[in-house]
Amino acid sequence: MSRGVRSVALVFAVCCGVVVPTLRGQERPSELTAEQVKTAIARGTRYLVAKQNDAGSFGGGRHARFNPRVGPSALATLALLNSGLAPDDPVMARSLANLRGAKQITHVYESSLVLMALVAAKDWETDRPQITKLAGQLVAQQIAKGAHAGMWTYAPDKRFIRHEDNSNTQFAILGLREAALAGIDVPREIWEKTLDHFVKTQNGDGGWGYHAESISTGSMTCAGIASLVICDEMLGPSSDETDPDGTPRCCKRSSRATAALRKARAWLDENFRVNVNPYNGRTWVLYYLYGLERAGRLSGQRFFGSHDWYREGAAHLIDGQSPVDGSWSGQKYGESDPLVGSSFALLFLSKGLSPVLVNKLNYASARPRGGTRDELPNWNLHPNDARNLVEYVSELPKWPRLLTYQEVDLDKAVQHGGVADLLQAPILYISGLDEPKFTEPQLKLLRSFVEQGGFIFAVDNCNGAGFDAGIKNLVSQIYPPEAQLKRLPPEHAIYRSEFLLDPATTELWGVDFGCRTSFVYAPYDYSCLWDKWSLLPPPARRPAFATLVAQSMKVGTNVVAYVTGREPLDKLDARQAEAAQATTNPIERGLLQVAKLRHTGDWDAAPRALHNVLVALNEKSGALASTRQKNLLPGDPQLRRYPLAYLHGRESFQLGKAELENLRKYLSNGAVLFGDSCCGSPRFDKSFRELVGQLFPDKKLERIPVTHELYSTAIGFDLHKVKYRLADRVAQPGDASFQEGEPMLEGLSLNGRYCVIYSKYDLSCALERQSSVSCAGYEYHDAVRIAVNVIRYALLQDFSYAGKIK
Repeated sequence: MSRGVRSVALVFAVCCGVVVPTLRGQERPSELTAEQVKTAIARGTRYLVAKQNDAGSFGGGRHARFNPRVGPSALATLALLNSGLAPDDPVMARSLANLRGAKQITHVYESSLVLMALVAAKDWETDRPQITKLAGQLVAQQIAKGAHAGMWTYAPDKRFIRHEDNSNTQFAILGLREAALAGIDVPREIWEKTLDHFVKTQNGDGGWGYHAESISTGSMTCAGIASLVICDEMLGPSSDETDPDGTPRCCKRSSRATAALRKARAWLDENFRVNVNPYNGRTWVLYYLYGLERAGRLSGQRFFGSHDWYREGAAHLIDGQSPVDGSWSGQKYGESDPLVGSSFALLFLSKGLSPVLVNKLNYASARPRGGTRDELPNWNLHPNDARNLVEYVSELPKWPRLLTYQEVDLDKAVQHGGVADLLQAPILYISGLDEPKFTEPQLKLLRSFVEQGGFIFAVDNCNGAGFDAGIKNLVSQIYPPEAQLKRLPPEHAIYRSEFLLDPATTELWGVDFGCRTSFVYAPYDYSCLWDKWSLLPPPARRPAFATLVAQSMKVGTNVVAYVTGREPLDKLDARQAEAAQATTNPIERGLLQVAKLRHTGDWDAAPRALHNVLVALNEKSGALASTRQKNLLPGDPQLRRYPLAYLHGRESFQLGKAELENLRKYLSNGAVLFGDSCCGSPRFDKSFRELVGQLFPDKKLERIPVTHELYSTAIGFDLHKVKYRLADRVAQPGDASFQEGEPMLEGLSLNGRYCVIYSKYDLSCALERQSSVSCAGYEYHDAVRIAVNVIRYALLQDFSYAGKIK
């Protein structure tokens, strides 16, 4: 490699020189929060923004004399867009204008990065001519024949003709993938040749090197994994899609990339590091981490070996970020240019933090099926089903642009991660043909997952009678007897959460538990058709089969939309929620306690809602509240010891005469009753209003004006504007969004203060993060703020019987 060429490569490529085979010194992962990561992203973003010049470009360092700064500028633009800067932000507007005006973009790195930046800006109509030109240029630059077919070199220049490498190749594939997402036609043979290249040139140890004949390195093995996944995703299944009778051919194939990906993941399992680039030492570490994020996210891996790649990588980057200016560079990372290094670091942190929508459950990884199914295990008979479903959802309007899935090993979760491993995604997806069998520790973990707000989506593969029986048995083992698996009624919100589905032809079964349906089972093999979906459908696909695939994608999307309401949490936020749920305080003298009232309806519909808001009360306002739940009947004499009583549910209920009398006396002496209709249930709402009328016949509930102190910072949070979802807005397909407005609490006033505070819209299910698109109520964060303010308001009242708990 000439000195000039090496300098151009310095920005992006992996050095193929001296090998440093040191793989020791693995760092221990830090306990990480989304807030820590977002703080690091914000600091890194400020650093890059400060490096922009008046012309809108970035850079100006040692690479400027070899490169007209298009490559570094495009890389920085891509990093800033992924880190949260909007395309119309002044910094981004200048940067994009600079890229749109760039001339003579001929090198593969530059072409690919400009493509990625322009597509990420989402002004595809404006940028279509340039996107089309750059994509066509990359297509023409692919090596078409010979030993290096399917690869790319730096540029179509005689100086570079012998420098084809896997680094240029992966960037070309990344750029062409983004072009395809923008609607540009990329010939299928481009993907086929590159897929064949990586399969044929994979080293015996499972990895790849910089050149086809080079020793395997971490950065290039990540490049191989990502390129294989992308090519496989673009090509979709082979033309052999149906049996002679026209039915989908399922449970009988593995992808052309399956075996190579399995070997490559095994290489990373064995050689994983974050503080070095495996078998390249402290050379191009940030470039390697950028590739590691891509390899882990696209292949659906949370762990390589026993290593949580994102948490360990993010902890390493946060520890190495400059405390002075927020950049990343230096000897620790083998990167001399902090602009380039910081861009790679920001891409790792921001893209790796993207929401995990689906956890695909590996419940028997050690027992492959063997035989005619190419050794695909029972849990993974359709290897690309979850990946394709998430990719499809990511491309829909109103959804986050970058969503991911991952595989989760149930045995590893039992032994190490616990329920937090499962809660990292809102949906746990289980599929198979034969009966899935679970040990008691596994069942205990699944039971805890459901109890803590998780959702299970099970799909029977290929009409498997064993799987059908196993799933029904699983329901009986993780749910109480009263929770039955039943076919979802036609009016269920899942049939209209995103698309309008026909309940008569869409057979879905479910289990209602707490605030919502928390388990859905599809006896029809939708996952087979998810596995056959691709961004670029095979040209020979028959229209009737394409319609069948499209319909299956809609069914999966509706389930996802029902569970998440299009607002999945960032990867680390789910872990934070779990930590909060695990917080408990012993009952001690002097601690505030809130009574939860039992009644004849489903008085414990949201069993953790009160606990969660008391935890938030302690964290956000420094209160000393016991988070242990105290359940009392309304007629219990001990009720007088509690300044606040909480009552919620979804069903109708009634109180007896003695209970009414005790509750009336309780409220008349300064206590507060806090009522909440789970998911805006009309049945509970009717009963609660009747209760208030029985308690105080000469008074009625009235809306608490937004000017009341309850909504002000004098009590706690400013609640003049909150987000909520109303029942009439979720009646139409796809209308799952929140709207913003004034809170709608009602109250009953007694002696100049509210002794009853009631929300006819949901708070409790939101407090458990269990509200679905059918749930009329408040967004989670606002539900917390409202509940905290109600509790603080109650504490300020003159409560005659209030005293220390004895």
